[in-house]
Amino acid sequence: MTARIQNPAALLSEAVQPIQDLVRSAHASGVPRATLELVHLRASQINACGFCVDLGVRTARKAGETDERLHAVAAWRDAPYFTEAERAALALTECTTRLADQADAVPDAVWDEAARHYDEKQLAGLLLMIGITNLFNRFNVPTRQPAGGQPW
Repeated sequence: MTARIQNPAALLSEAVQPIQDLVRSAHASGVPRATLELVHLRASQINACGFCVDLGVRTARKAGETDERLHAVAAWRDAPYFTEAERAALALTECTTRLADQADAVPDAVWDEAARHYDEKQLAGLLLMIGITNLFNRFNVPTRQPAGGQPW
């Protein structure tokens, strides 16, 4: 695959630092890094962003994530490798990424389960990571950024 244009970060370099600051804020929310990596990977899988799936897997591995868990993220409901808190974060990720798929985009049951495992600051961090990932996906998919390209 050939990119339609340069990576948007290369074209809008003044946007890179504020976006990186948002990522740092999500990581400072108290949500475990492994959970944020899983959230990023799952949203990127849903949005079919090859660039972000590839980068997400590589980043998660560097952070100590196992291949076993990474291979199972797309089927997290049926895989025994995830904690209840991670499952709650992944469910929230799916609903928040697929807002238009159901009338009640984020049902109370999904929200309440996430709130059972995460405090308000952590919920904000999860939502921020989900939103940032969706932003990355929405830059990379339409411009056909190839997997293995230079990250932001």
